[in-house]
Amino acid sequence: MPKYFSKLLVLAFVFSLTACGLLPDKIDETANWSASRLYSEAKDEMDQGGFDKAIDYYQKLESRYPFGTYAQQAQMNIAYAYYRQSDQPQAIAAIERFIKLHPNHPNVDYMYYLRGLVYFNDKSSIFDVLTKEDPSERDPKSVRDAFDSFKLLAEKFPDSSYTPDAIARMKYLVNSMAQYDVHVAEYYYRRGAYLAAAARAQAAIKDYPQAPANEEALFILMNSYGALGQIQLHDDTARIFNTNYPNSSYPSGGPVKKNPWWKIW
Repeated sequence: MPKYFSKLLVLAFVFSLTACGLLPDKIDETANWSASRLYSEAKDEMDQGGFDKAIDYYQKLESRYPFGTYAQQAQMNIAYAYYRQSDQPQAIAAIERFIKLHPNHPNVDYMYYLRGLVYFNDKSSIFDVLTKEDPSERDPKSVRDAFDSFKLLAEKFPDSSYTPDAIARMKYLVNSMAQYDVHVAEYYYRRGAYLAAAARAQAAIKDYPQAPANEEALFILMNSYGALGQIQLHDDTARIFNTNYPNSSYPSGGPVKKNPWWKIW
């Protein structure tokens, strides 16, 4: 290769580096925005459903003005934005961070409530059980986490405006957890796993004694004992069932329900 050609290549390379250095960086339109403007613009994005951009604005607000009231509100709104996006891990992380940083904030009760809502609406929880899937392979962890979050809110902030709704959801969740066990017991019963069905029905009755699902749990338990040849246990359970639910429709329809139990909220 001729020397002059090599020199041209070197010069072209140097020039390209110099030119790159002369190009301005991407301009940040928010660079000179005040805290109030960042908050206002972020709120507008939230109201319009632009959660990604809202989160970006709130994060910039918190980074540039970390000690003002706007920053604390931005942290709360970031958690809410992640919740609206159904991003459970990010939402929970933002909530836990806020509670840790501001345990005495006047609105910290809302963050406890929001944590419950995040778990309550988890897309991978038992509320999304499909009829064709094996329910015994589902872990109702988010349901229990939701219950624990609402319970903590009710205990720490009994006078909070969010507590009545949290208590109502707790009652629903108790029956949901009981009904989950019953659903699994029913699944086992239909497949002839009568011992497993009896064990799961017993667990529902023991763990959630006041749940409406106990009617079906007792019925499955009674039938499971019968299928196992446990006559005495079957008869004892039948007496309890008939005493507590004399007008039950289960004996005429069997333990298999036509509609998915989880379509109740």
